[in-house]
Amino acid sequence: MWAALMQEFADSPAQARVVKFLLENGFGVSEKGRITCNDIEIPATHIARVIGIDRRVVDATARRIQGMDWARKVFSSMRATPDLSKVAEALGLTVITILPTDAHEKGIVGAAVRVLSRHDLAIRQIFVTDPYFAESPRLVIILDEPLPFGVIEELRSLPQVQKLVI
Repeated sequence: MWAALMQEFADSPAQARVVKFLLENGFGVSEKGRITCNDIEIPATHIARVIGIDRRVVDATARRIQGMDWARKVFSSMRATPDLSKVAEALGLTVITILPTDAHEKGIVGAAVRVLSRHDLAIRQIFVTDPYFAESPRLVIILDEPLPFGVIEELRSLPQVQKLVI
């Protein structure tokens, strides 16, 4: 999908930046061609200000997405979810961030989850940043409880793990 979108918007780098921003943030496009976050409209001027472009580019990108059947289906269903890692300390949660050696490699999530499962740890939230969108893709796991002895070492020893941040 990412390659198809970038190819479709290759003629307009500014619109490609808008598309990338929308995907990175889980923003959608409504039937009216408005940028939305979980069905709440976000003014094009606000998006434009964050990206550093003219609001007309944001509006044109949304209209263009609406004109593409497959892209419209993707963006009309897009939803943002809360990132608990930003409030973990206040909630008493543990955050594990894994920077993989190769984010395109299969099995990174499974290997980490197997380690946590062996220690009977409950996962509150887990998400990965898409290696096509993020310069530094990562796996973030949020737990309800502190890590018992030995878990950090087990995670660090996984061949898929380049760096571990707790």
